[in-house]
Amino acid sequence: MMIDPFDRTVNYIRISVTDRCDFRCVYCMAENMTFLPKKDLLTLEELDRLASTFVELGVKKIRLTGGEPLVRRDIMTLFRSLGRHLQTGDLEELTVTTNGSQLERFSEELMQAGVRRINVSVDTLDKQKFERITRWGKYDKVMAGIAAAKSAGLKVKINAVALKGVNDVEFDHMIDWCGEQGFDLTLIETMPLGEIDEDRTDQYLPLSRVRADLEQRWTLVDLPDRTGGPARYVRIEETGGRLGFITPLTHNFCESCNRVRITCTGRMYMCLGQDDEADLCSPLRASEGNELLKEAILEGIGRKPKGHDFVIERRGDMPAVSRHMSVTGG
Repeated sequence: MMIDPFDRTVNYIRISVTDRCDFRCVYCMAENMTFLPKKDLLTLEELDRLASTFVELGVKKIRLTGGEPLVRRDIMTLFRSLGRHLQTGDLEELTVTTNGSQLERFSEELMQAGVRRINVSVDTLDKQKFERITRWGKYDKVMAGIAAAKSAGLKVKINAVALKGVNDVEFDHMIDWCGEQGFDLTLIETMPLGEIDEDRTDQYLPLSRVRADLEQRWTLVDLPDRTGGPARYVRIEETGGRLGFITPLTHNFCESCNRVRITCTGRMYMCLGQDDEADLCSPLRASEGNELLKEAILEGIGRKPKGHDFVIERRGDMPAVSRHMSVTGG
């Protein structure tokens, strides 16, 4: 079991398997990105060994992220390999966050590997607006992928970044759609990570304002659901669906943080909003055994901070940290 300096148990890791993505969402990255050389990435075998070492240390949930994780070549071999920990009971959940572009191809294989729940990023149900936000995304392909995931038996949660003047008039429609489809919906405030082509202060929409507006038309009942993560949940009485709010700017959610993030190059970030990191690649490659790796992991956990410092008004259009979300892992 891994315990941080503030007595929080760390039992959840998010592992980025690639910084590459087939979309260029306006709030996430610049259109002309320079990605890491492929030789700098951990191999799938190294990612398996790294994740398995965390399982030995008490991790119960693993989420694979990117970039877009499903564009990495042979990624299903990693899902299938990590699925062995589900079969032994050492791991409780293996899941993925995706933009949906590859779900038609991979939904059945994800289910077979032991994945039961996925998060899909969809910021709008307006086709033209979707393709403007994602720049390179194809709306029909994503919708077909979501349908394939549902058909395969995967439980789908839709993640939407709230963007002022972009999708702020669509939340009622998204709630209706998710209710009809049986999907949970989570709204997320834009996070000041990495340089982009636009000013984030123009994008920022406080979810406290969104909730107050939604309560004019929907009955929102607070739920006690806690995942150790940032979301706070309500039940929408009219649809029976669950709605989450992730508020890194209007409400610091760090008091119950149970996670760390691993980059595709083997750097562990103990906090999404801080630059402090631990090098796991060097000990991983220094020995065929895992003792050096475990020491590095535990040393990093011992430096996990109390929380982040996302304050968009004070920072203006400068990011809180220079790395993009796709580098850290979404």
